[in-house]
Formats: sequence, structure tokens, C-alpha cells
Amino acid sequence: MRDLIIIGAGPAGLTASIYASRFFLKNLIIADQLGGTMAQAHKIENYPGFSSISGLELANKMNAQAQELGAEIKFEKVTKIKKNPQGIYQVFTNKMDQEPYQALMIVLATGMQRRSLNIKGEKEFQGRGVSYCSTCDAAFFKDKIVAVIGGANAATMSAVHLSNYAKKVYLIYRKDNLRGEPIWNQRALDNDKIQVVYNTNITQIKGDKMVESIVLDKSYQGNSELKVNGVFIEIGHVPIKILAQQMGLDLSDKGFIKTDELQKTNLSGVFAAGDVTNRADKFRQVVTAVKDGALAARSAFEYKNQFEQSKKSTVSYR
Repeated sequence: MRDLIIIGAGPAGLTASIYASRFFLKNLIIADQLGGTMAQAHKIENYPGFSSISGLELANKMNAQAQELGAEIKFEKVTKIKKNPQGIYQVFTNKMDQEPYQALMIVLATGMQRRSLNIKGEKEFQGRGVSYCSTCDAAFFKDKIVAVIGGANAATMSAVHLSNYAKKVYLIYRKDNLRGEPIWNQRALDNDKIQVVYNTNITQIKGDKMVESIVLDKSYQGNSELKVNGVFIEIGHVPIKILAQQMGLDLSDKGFIKTDELQKTNLSGVFAAGDVTNRADKFRQVVTAVKDGALAARSAFEYKNQFEQSKKSTVSYR
């Protein structure tokens, strides 16, 4: 039995654990993988204290600190969360042969997952030229031609990163201006290896055993089909909301968990933090996720105190 179970090991979840431990809350982190989407960033340059650091390295540092303070971490997939008659949350995972984990409180920091294009060839060539993570796969495309789909930070950062390996990078965006941070936009535009293709979508990914080309919805330099060896899809994310839906949490129209300014949800003892929340919808950054995690832990600490006080009052009354 723990005081708190944190679902997710990105910056919000790891920070929630760090603060929970400092509040003397016995806590457990359960996550599919370490770092969340932060771990896929090849370079982070806007987190205070680090002029430049890879996302995975920052995740490892946060994880080490959380464990030094006493957190447990389990790399399992949470399949269900329910509350028993005693008011304790039970967390079930894909480890079907074990009893559910139990805690008084829950922090959902499940983050987001990559958005897909949903075009012909995307699923068929996933892992065979189609990728959603340039940090993971860039090295496989040394001296090859690749396309990056998207126009925000993830896309511009990926294009710049891939230019260190590939001989040519097409950055294909459906609008007429890049919309990432100005510094990343400029790095992409100034890079001789990167060709930006505006006002264009790709409609199909083609190949035999591996990706060989992409089909465009309009001609570029006289061609409606471009020869490429890889396609990196960087068109944003959608919230991982299945657990929240199962639990009956209030969600926004876009599927984000609704919280108040202290990361409280509509369910007693359940808090949410990071990119999965509606309050992060306007500005998703590592630093804002860290803030959410700290607030969620603080709210959990106060909830536990109130819970214990109510138990004492009930015993005294009897």
C-alpha cells in the first residue's frame, strides 16, 4: 500500500515523485517508458540550468533524483484503475499474475502520443522508413534523403537534427509559414541541406520492402512524387486519455483532463499533471510540466492530511 501512485515517467510524473518524497509520501511510479516525449527530444535548450541537454539525459537525471529520494519505479502498462469500497485506488497493469497496486491517491501524468497522418502506406512502412522519432532513428539515414512532415517545433528540430546525418531533408508543411519557435525556424531555413516545401500535404507513402517515395497533393519543382528513403512524421500529439475516460474524469472537447489551478480533477484523490491536462493546452514545455508535477504532489500531501484528520475525527466522535 502506497500513499500515492503516479502514472507516467515524463517530467510531470518524475517531478511529482520528487516532491511527494520530500513530503514523506510513499510513492510509486508506473510507466511504459522513461521520459515520455521529452526523451525523444535530441536537444533541449530552454530548461533552466542546462544550456543544452538531450531529452533522454534530462529524463535520466530526473529519474535518478526521484529514486535517490526513495521512489519506486515499475515499467509496466497500466490497464485499469478503480476505487474499492474502502476508498483506496487499485491500479492494474499488464502483469496479470500479480495483485493490483494500491494507493490512497493517484497522479495521472500520462502525457501524449504521436499524431498520425492516416494515409496509405503509413502503417505498412512503420519501422521500414516511417518514423515518429528522429532522435531514435536519425542515424539509420546517413547519406540518405528523408522527409519531415510538419511545421512546428518538433518538425523543425527534427529536420535540423536529421541534417547531421542525411544528405537532403525535405520539410513539408501544409501551411505557408513555419510556426515553431523563431530560433528553430531560422535554423531550419538557414540550413543548406533542408528544403522547405510549403502549402503541401503528402497523400501516400510508397515503396517495396522499404520506403522509396512520397506522393504530394501538389507539384513541387515539377514533381508530384519525391524520392525519399525515410519519412519522419512530426505533426503534433494527442492526449493519452483512455485511463481518464475509464475513471470518469472530466475531459475537455479535445480530450485533455480538466484540472483546477492545483491540478485537482473532479474525482477525490485524483490529480493530473503535464501535457495530458487542459491547462497545458496553450504552452506544452518541460518546465510547465515540472510545475504541474510539483503542484500535484503538494495537493496530494494536503489531501492525505485532510483524509487522516477526517479519520481521527470519526474515531473521536464514535
